[in-house]
Amino acid sequence: MRSAKSVPKNPKVVAADAPGGDEYWQQLHTLGLHGGLDALGVAKAEVLSRARTQIEERIERDLVNTMKFTFLRPERSTNPALLVEGAHSIIVGARSYAYAPLDVEESDEERSPLRAHIARYAWDDHYGHLKASLNVVASQLRRDGHRATVFADDNSIVDREVAYLAGLGWFGRNANILIPGKGSMFVLGCIVTTAQLPVASVVADGCGTCTRCVPACPTGAIVDAGVIDAHRCLSWLLQKPGVFTREYRAALGARIYGCDDCQTVCPPTKKAGVMTAPSSVTTTVGVLDWLSMGDTALNQACEGWYVDHRDMTWVRRNLLIVLGNIGHPNDVGVVETLRRYLSHDNGILRAHATWAAARLGLSSYLFFDDPDQMVQDELADLPALRDDL
Repeated sequence: MRSAKSVPKNPKVVAADAPGGDEYWQQLHTLGLHGGLDALGVAKAEVLSRARTQIEERIERDLVNTMKFTFLRPERSTNPALLVEGAHSIIVGARSYAYAPLDVEESDEERSPLRAHIARYAWDDHYGHLKASLNVVASQLRRDGHRATVFADDNSIVDREVAYLAGLGWFGRNANILIPGKGSMFVLGCIVTTAQLPVASVVADGCGTCTRCVPACPTGAIVDAGVIDAHRCLSWLLQKPGVFTREYRAALGARIYGCDDCQTVCPPTKKAGVMTAPSSVTTTVGVLDWLSMGDTALNQACEGWYVDHRDMTWVRRNLLIVLGNIGHPNDVGVVETLRRYLSHDNGILRAHATWAAARLGLSSYLFFDDPDQMVQDELADLPALRDDL
């Protein structure tokens, strides 16, 4: 087991004395590994035609829901030539977040019934570390006279497709890139550069007949090999603004940000090498504590998460659903928190507090005369509860 990496303060720099070619790429590759990356590869800076076709097909099939990201402008996110003038190559880098153990043994505090769980990719600032590592390589390219721009945690390029074309790994049935011997728990980023670098061959499919990720998905979001229906994907629903789809609230369980289920059951990922998580990572959050925070404190607590327009309404909405799933009706803190949110000035939060209170059997605290339509919609979804009052 290895310790979690951080980018060295003074990473070993290997002189890059040639403008391109195999030897130059090997030097850059070594530099990237020394700078904190786990894998690197190169693809041509050409239109990602397959990715563009897939995006268009999934939009046509209504599988992307309201997601934007690389789906918003596929003519840009699949054309690296628009990102850097004269681009010849794309270097893709992967940084692992495979903290051990995959079936994590929690501390007493983490095992508390009122703690919500964070997906592994958000336990630490992995994208921050990734960008720093990629910039080590990009800086060397610039010193050698090439243009080079880093894109990570960015909507400018479909990095999974680049990783596939660069021979880093294959597309898993769960739509993640699986790197041979390393699994899928990686964040990916790219350097688009004018340097002419050698391109590797693509990696053959390694999933075979395995379908373990399909039934492991709590909402059945894997609808075809490598195809996710965003309407069902908990990772997206947690980020999506608006009313959380009722059908999938119970399936959310205690998750507050992201979902790892389709990866933790994946045999290549389970067999891969793992890292010891640093003591500074945050793996769970106290539901009642976070629901008591003001906007400033809550915004700071979830810094690094994608939250639409940094509106803490969506974080609180998710926490209320978790509270409805794991709270206990005899817990004074749970009751008082729900009563506070049932009277909140935000209709979205009152609506989700209504669902949570009803789920916990706290019907006596509901406001059936609430004028907000979202609250009325929640109440209308509980006809048996109305009949009992």
